Amino acid sequence: MLSIKKDLLAALADALEQLSPGAGTKAAFESPKVAAHGDFACTAAMQLAKPLKQNPRQTAEALRALLLQAPAVERWVDAIEIAGPGFINIRLKPAAKQETVREVLQAGAQYGREPEGSQPRMIVEFVSANPTGPLHVGHGRQAALGDAICNLFATQGAQVWREFYYNDAGVQIHTLATSTQARARGLKPGDADWPELAYNGDYIADIAADFLAGKTVKSDDREFTASGDIEDMEAIRQFAVAYLRHEQDLDLQAFSVRFDNYYLESSLYRSGRVESTVARLKDAGKTYEQDGALWLKSTDYGDDKDRVMKKSDGTFTYFVPDVAYHLAKWERGFAKAINIQGMDHHGTIARVRAGLQAADAGVPLGYPDYVLHTMVRVVRNGEEVKISKRAGSYVTLRDLIEWTSADAVRFFLLSRKPDTEYIFDIDLALARNNENPVYYVQYAHARICSILTTWAAQGGDEGHLKDVDLSALSSPQAQALMLLLAKYPDMLSHAASGLAPHDVAFYLRELAACYHSYYDAERILVDDEAVKLARLALIAATAQVLHNGLAVLGVSAPRKM
Repeated sequence: MLSIKKDLLAALADALEQLSPGAGTKAAFESPKVAAHGDFACTAAMQLAKPLKQNPRQTAEALRALLLQAPAVERWVDAIEIAGPGFINIRLKPAAKQETVREVLQAGAQYGREPEGSQPRMIVEFVSANPTGPLHVGHGRQAALGDAICNLFATQGAQVWREFYYNDAGVQIHTLATSTQARARGLKPGDADWPELAYNGDYIADIAADFLAGKTVKSDDREFTASGDIEDMEAIRQFAVAYLRHEQDLDLQAFSVRFDNYYLESSLYRSGRVESTVARLKDAGKTYEQDGALWLKSTDYGDDKDRVMKKSDGTFTYFVPDVAYHLAKWERGFAKAINIQGMDHHGTIARVRAGLQAADAGVPLGYPDYVLHTMVRVVRNGEEVKISKRAGSYVTLRDLIEWTSADAVRFFLLSRKPDTEYIFDIDLALARNNENPVYYVQYAHARICSILTTWAAQGGDEGHLKDVDLSALSSPQAQALMLLLAKYPDMLSHAASGLAPHDVAFYLRELAACYHSYYDAERILVDDEAVKLARLALIAATAQVLHNGLAVLGVSAPRKM
C-alpha cells in the first residue's frame, strides 16, 4: 500500500494546491483515533479555513469535492466523510489494503527499508563502559538501545558506525590495578591490608590468578601477555584492562552486539587532540583565567554557568576530552552523532555542546543527539535482586542473560521509553504465556510458521503466494491486519527520527495481538483453494513483518516454540 498512499498523498497535495497555492506542501495523513472512523484522517481543512476566510466544514466540503475527482481516489478510496468541525476521514477499498500483502511478500526482508545512502553518514556511541568490571544491567539497557537505534537508522538508508569509547588510564583503572595487585599478593576483601577503595568482586581474583600464571588475553581491540611480576604495576594495569575488555566482548557477543571501532580516551591526550582543542577555544576568545584555573564561557551557549576546563593543578576536567572527542567525530565525517548514556550524564550535555559551538568548527547546533536512560531494577520471586557474587555489588548483564535469555533481555529492555524506570521481572521473562511480551510476539511468528509448514507438507509452495488472488481478504479482521501491516514502514521512520526503538516493540505487540484475533476469527487451511491461498498469503506477510521488526530489535523470530 506504500505506492497507493503516495498516490493518495499526491492527490491531496494537488487538491490543497488548488484551494490555496503553497498549501500542497503540507499534505499529510493521520491515523484516526477511532478505527471505525476510517483508515486515513486529514485535518488540512481546519488549518486552511482561517486564511481562506471560510467555515472549516465549508473548506472540508470543497477539499472533498476536489479529492473525489482524482483518479487515485476513484480507484482506491471507498468513501470520504466529513466529521465534526471539518475532519476528513477516508475509507479505503479492500483492494487497497490487499496490495500491502503483495508488497510485503515481494519485498521480504527489505519491506519497510529505504535505499542505502538516503541519509547522511552517522555515528552511534554506546555502552562505552570503562573496563573496571563486568557489564551491569544498565550497560545491557544501553547495549540494547544503541544496537536497536543503529538497526533503525539502517532501515532508513543510513550508513551507521558503531563506536565504543572508554578510558584505559584514569583513576578507576588505577584502582583496578591496585585491586588486582592486592589479590595477587594473596589479600582478599576484609583483610587488614586490603585497599579501602578496591574492587571486591570475585572477578578481581580471577584476573590476579591469570596474571600470575602468565596468560595471554585478547579482546577486540587489544592483546596482552602477563609477566607475572606483581611489582610491575603497568603490566598489571595493561593485563587487567585487556582481561576485562575480553570479558566485555564475551558479554556483548552473548547479546549479539558488535562495534566497528573502540576509541580510547588516552588517545586524545597522546595525539594532542585535547591540547589542540583547548588552544582552539583560547584562540576563539571563548576562555578566561580566574583563580588559577582556565574557564570556558559556556554561558554564551546556553549553559547555566561557565565551566572550568583546566584546574589550578594543571589537570583537565572530564568534559574537555569529551569536547575533543566530539570534534574528532565531526572531523571524521559523521554529520550526525548519537550518544546513548545513563541519566547521570545529563549535566554534561550543555557543556559539551557549548564547547563544540565555541570551537567554531562548523558543528551544527544540538550536535550530538543524546538518548539518556535510567537504570534497571531486577526482581525475582517478588523481591529485588541487587548483588551478583561475580561482580560483588550489582547484577551483571551476563547474569540476566543466563537467568532468562538474550531475546528476553533485549525485548524487555526495549519495551519502555529509555528515560522511564524499568523493573526487569525474571519470572515474567521465563513465563510461557501471553503476559510475557517477547513470548507473545515470538509465538505469533511460530504459530504462522507452523501453519505454513503444514501446508508445505501438503505440497504448498510459499514462493507462489505473492501472486495469488487476494480478493477473499474482506473480513473486518483481515482488513485490520492488512492496515496494520501497511503502517510498518511509517512506524520505522517515526521510531528512527524520534530515537524511539520502544515504538517497534509496541508495534510488534499490537501486530501479534491483531494476528491472534484474526487467527481466532478465520480458519486458514480451508477447503476452498482460493480462500486458503489468500489467507496463507496474509499470514505469510504477517510473519515477514514480525520477523523484520524483531530483527530491528535484535531478537530472533523462531519457527518453532
